[in-house]
Amino acid sequence: MIFRLKRGSVETNGEVSSVPETERLEKGIPTEFRKQECLSCYLQWLRQVAKKLDAFLAGKMMLDLGAFSDEKFDAKKWINNACLSRHPQDPLDKHLVDLEMKLQMMSEEISASLEEQSAAALLRVPRATRDVIHLRDDAISLRTSVSAILQKLKKAEGSAAESITALAKVDTVKHRMEAAYETLQDAAGLTQLSSTVEDVFASGDLPRAAETLANMRHCLSAVGEVAEFANVRKQLEVLEDRLDAMVQPRLTDALSNRKVDVAQDLRGILIRIGRFKSLEVYYTKVHLKPIKQLWEEFESRQRTNKVANEITDGERLAGGNEFQLSDPTVSFSSWLSSFYDELLLYLEQEWKWCMIAFPDDYRTLVPKLLIEMMMAVNASFVSRINLATGNVVPETKALAKGILNILLGDMPKGIKIEAKHLEALIELHNMTNTFTRNIQHLFSESELNVLLDTLKAVYSPYETFKQRYGQMERAILSSEIGKLDLRGAVARGVGAQGIELSETVRRMEESIPQVIVLLESAVDRCINFTGGSEADELILALDDIMLQYISTLLETLKSLRVVCGVDNTVDGTGSKKGTGLDKKEGTHHIRKIDLISSEEEWSIVHGALQILTVSDCLTSRSSVFEALLRATLARLSTSLSLSVFGSSLDQNRSHLTSVSGSPESTLVGRATLDVATVRLVDVPEKARKLFNLLEQSKDPRFHALPLTSQRVAAFAETVNELVYDVLVSKVRQHLSDVSRLPIWSAVEEQSAFPLPSFSAHPQSYVTNIGEYLLTLPQQLEPLAEGISGDDTNADDAQYFATEWMFKVAEGATAIYTEQLRGIQYITDRGAQQLSVDIEYLGNVLSALSMPIPPVLSTFQTCLSIPRDQLRDLITSDSASQLDLPTAAIVSKMRRINLEQ
Repeated sequence: MIFRLKRGSVETNGEVSSVPETERLEKGIPTEFRKQECLSCYLQWLRQVAKKLDAFLAGKMMLDLGAFSDEKFDAKKWINNACLSRHPQDPLDKHLVDLEMKLQMMSEEISASLEEQSAAALLRVPRATRDVIHLRDDAISLRTSVSAILQKLKKAEGSAAESITALAKVDTVKHRMEAAYETLQDAAGLTQLSSTVEDVFASGDLPRAAETLANMRHCLSAVGEVAEFANVRKQLEVLEDRLDAMVQPRLTDALSNRKVDVAQDLRGILIRIGRFKSLEVYYTKVHLKPIKQLWEEFESRQRTNKVANEITDGERLAGGNEFQLSDPTVSFSSWLSSFYDELLLYLEQEWKWCMIAFPDDYRTLVPKLLIEMMMAVNASFVSRINLATGNVVPETKALAKGILNILLGDMPKGIKIEAKHLEALIELHNMTNTFTRNIQHLFSESELNVLLDTLKAVYSPYETFKQRYGQMERAILSSEIGKLDLRGAVARGVGAQGIELSETVRRMEESIPQVIVLLESAVDRCINFTGGSEADELILALDDIMLQYISTLLETLKSLRVVCGVDNTVDGTGSKKGTGLDKKEGTHHIRKIDLISSEEEWSIVHGALQILTVSDCLTSRSSVFEALLRATLARLSTSLSLSVFGSSLDQNRSHLTSVSGSPESTLVGRATLDVATVRLVDVPEKARKLFNLLEQSKDPRFHALPLTSQRVAAFAETVNELVYDVLVSKVRQHLSDVSRLPIWSAVEEQSAFPLPSFSAHPQSYVTNIGEYLLTLPQQLEPLAEGISGDDTNADDAQYFATEWMFKVAEGATAIYTEQLRGIQYITDRGAQQLSVDIEYLGNVLSALSMPIPPVLSTFQTCLSIPRDQLRDLITSDSASQLDLPTAAIVSKMRRINLEQ
């Protein structure tokens, strides 16, 4: 029998009994357990019963209740599914009974659980209510307490502020009293020290004397400007000077004999009395003497060599030897390099010793020594540099003068600055550059301000020359430009004019690359000598020199106009030849045809065409040089580190970083310490002006040589005018008297016999012009190919030749038209002849692929028709194709009144 204990019922083999629970329990207990009161046996029985109940529940009471919670629960469907899930051997009736029983038991269990939980909830509600009431009471009590505290704080706030103010006043009084007490103590101590200081000095104990003086200085600073202690202040200064003087011999001996411990003790004494400057002075004084001996060694060697040379000359003259010895003197440029090497070695030794003796001061002491040394020899250094630059040129060497003497005008007339002078100066400067790089490496631990001052001192002998760099460069370039011989003068004879023109043009063309090389050398000198700091002066000098050179070219062109037989005037309307209009006949000097042979004429034409290559070469080379100059300025802009200078550049050098700064900023600052930076750091106005120029150079529209660009364009225009005048001069010669030819007014002769009529032929003047125009392309094509330079510019060459051909043809047409307008009267025979001439010229223009101008075609039309039909032609509808002012002129020539 299996029992299942339930609240109020018991199940036995699937049947539920409703007997009371105690009775059911008693009936379910075996008889032997009822009678025996063996507790252990009874518990064992209960465990067996529990196991059976668990097995029954596991096999019979497992139901899925999830489907009942679905809102769309279908009872029939659930029952059918439950029947389908039964075991095939189980009868359906039994399965449904078991299912019903399971559902009933589950519902009862759920009901019991709900009832139990509801009862428990009902028991907890009163308790929770009581807890909420207690919590509310506690919150009210807390709020009351906080309000009371706030009220107390508000009351205490007013009184506390007054108390704090009073305490602050009391504290101030306390500090003042303490300060007064300390001052009184210092005053008493100062009086005592003043009375005992002489005894301390008498003892010879220098450290104690330094400490006494330091205490007196402290006491004096405490008492301030009190009249009673004025004498003590003066006494203190005298005592400090006295102690300084006592330290000097001992410190000098310690520095001279490399006594590290003694030097350190004496340095401490000077530092204690605030006399660090004395340490610098004594250190510099000790070591400046051997360095100056190194410097004066050059002059000693010069004097020795001079005496030896004089003795040798005397012996040679006494022996009658005519052999001339070479100058045995040592040049300053060769000596300077060895001097820098010895000086650098000396400074390296001092740097290492000072690192041990003065570990806190060696970064300033050794650089200070070099600065003082350069200041001491600066005047002598400048003089030696000046003489060294003069020794490279015989004229200045003979006078024992240099580049500064030339700049100051202290030289005989005719001696000018040459490139050799400046090159010698740059050679010395390059030696100094090498020395400064070594110095930067040696003093790498020093602060930037110290390093900057040191480099300025090293470069200081060259500053006088750098300030006059623009003047020197102008003088050199101007002298070189003045040496150019552009005139190709030859002996007069047959063909001499053409030869002179060709030779002059050749020299002009060859001079252009020479001048560009001179300018490029000037740029290199500026970078090498000033590091680009004088770039603004360089640009001004280059612009001025180019203007000078182009002016020379223009003067040469004026002389060539005489050689070519043309002048430089314009036509009556002021227009240039490039417009196609010609000059008036009466304003020109016309070459006579019979004075120059045809061969020489073509030689002059060919020479004039070659001038175009000069213009093209000057334009292209100057443009390329200006582009290179802009690129150089852009590189300078980068190398001069605008990020370091720019707006932060000022007299206080606030942009410089010290060793105590960040490593990155220190490295950036040291990278800028080149020759240009050293110059610009103390001249902010010049630096800003230079940097503005360098910034402008980055603009593609920037002209580094603005005046040069304008003058090059003016030179090209002048060349075009000259070439044009030469090319149309032959046309002008043949057309000079066309308006006054007698054929225009000739009357046809009457004859008693009938004679055959012949067609008119073009006259010689127009056929000569036509032949000249047709021959001109043969002269232009070789020149165009020479200008183009290669096959890739063949189209440009063709365009060049065509453009000039059209210019000359337009000019010839304009000159011819102007001559035709000058005809006062023309007969029918003259009109017929002139019409044939114009038709021939029109055919020539057509052969050159040039359109016939409307004015010329109007002349031809109005002259070719009979006189009595001209009025009807002008007044007809076809007159719209004519140039009416020209038609009116022709009517006037033929004596036709259009107003009738």
